[in-house]
Amino acid sequence: MKLKFNLRLSEMLSKDGVSFIIPFILVACCLALWGFANGMNGPTVNALSKIFRMSVAEGALMAVVFFLGFFAMAFPAALFIQRHSFKAGVMAGLTLIAVGALMFLPAKMAGMYFPFLLAYFVMTCGMSFLETSCTPYIYCMGTEQTATRRLNLAHAFNPIGVLLSMWVAMQFVQSRISPMSAADRMNLGKVQFNALKDHDLGMLIAPYLVLGIACIVLLVLIRKKKMPLNGDTRGYKSLRQAVGELLQMKNYREGVVAQFFYVGAQVACWTFIIQYATRIFLQEGMTEKAAETLSQKYCILAILLFCVGRFVCTWMMKYVTASRLLSVLAILAAVLVTGVILFPDRNGLYCLVAISGCMSLMFPTIYGIALHGTGDNVKFAGAGLVMAILGGSVFPLLQTLIIGTNHHFGGLSSVNLSFVVPFVCFLVVAYYGHRAYIRQFILEA
Repeated sequence: MKLKFNLRLSEMLSKDGVSFIIPFILVACCLALWGFANGMNGPTVNALSKIFRMSVAEGALMAVVFFLGFFAMAFPAALFIQRHSFKAGVMAGLTLIAVGALMFLPAKMAGMYFPFLLAYFVMTCGMSFLETSCTPYIYCMGTEQTATRRLNLAHAFNPIGVLLSMWVAMQFVQSRISPMSAADRMNLGKVQFNALKDHDLGMLIAPYLVLGIACIVLLVLIRKKKMPLNGDTRGYKSLRQAVGELLQMKNYREGVVAQFFYVGAQVACWTFIIQYATRIFLQEGMTEKAAETLSQKYCILAILLFCVGRFVCTWMMKYVTASRLLSVLAILAAVLVTGVILFPDRNGLYCLVAISGCMSLMFPTIYGIALHGTGDNVKFAGAGLVMAILGGSVFPLLQTLIIGTNHHFGGLSSVNLSFVVPFVCFLVVAYYGHRAYIRQFILEA
């Protein structure tokens, strides 16, 4: 059985007699670190909001910085790897993440919010660089026929990093910083406030310092490892020419749109899962603290299901066409969202958690389908798909606006009704999967 598995893995991670197993493992580790950095976002925003006694708007600046870094750095990263190589891009991304993470130490010493924003922006630019480099690099680590399965397998390590970050946040940050609210901190004297702030910031930055060191270690390993090029040569095509050619490819254009809607659906579902669950548990008579604690466990369950789903879907792609599987799971996700909207009790919460299993294959699968046929434009194509992450800042905002109306319709709260936003997003993804399947069917015919 072990020999059979190794043979199948070598088939998926080789091309023209060149093995990519070790490079694949190293790049997959990069995606796990990316997931860890991404997963720390929520706990960090919550902690800094309390520590610095910030308003909701000031705390939201972290989310703005997150998406700004991704959006701003995608095409510069593509130009860099076009001129150099995927390996150079991966190393540059790790360097930026390490620098940004280690900048949390001087930010803590400064004791002000702005240095944390700057450190987070540098780290996010590194995450954008890493995503722009790693995913198309994995796509090229074998044949196009096995590319989507390869991407799903690699991205299965991403939620592992997210799960690890959630555990670290609970065990070493949330449990060790003062539970005192921002309002109570307002009543502290200057000396007491600064002492408490210094202690809490010390707890908060520790995971980031470890992350910075881990990035440096992985950077050294990748620097010393000779990575097969397999056609990854320097290119000098202009950005304008590459984008012009990509825009003529219907499969790619629609893929960017589908990715934009998918990321919006993912962030919308995960952002409001705690709020959705807490409201249900409070209705059941739980205290606020107990409701929030139990809601966090359901959030972890959703991420765990997402992680397991990546491996399951990678296996299923041996038997089911990726585009067909994408459309089926997107439709199933839309059905589950309908349950989230219509059920006012725990049944709605169960549907919301189950959606994560459907979402597990979507990002890498849309990525793989969209890159098909992009040829020597694959590096710029990857940048466009990374920029589509901007959807994660658009659709949750729309959902927030619906929640803010506090309207009830047919006995359903505004929180339930707000999930019409991810419902529409999943329909767009399903439509793209169907279109991609039809195109593939026509080509094969």
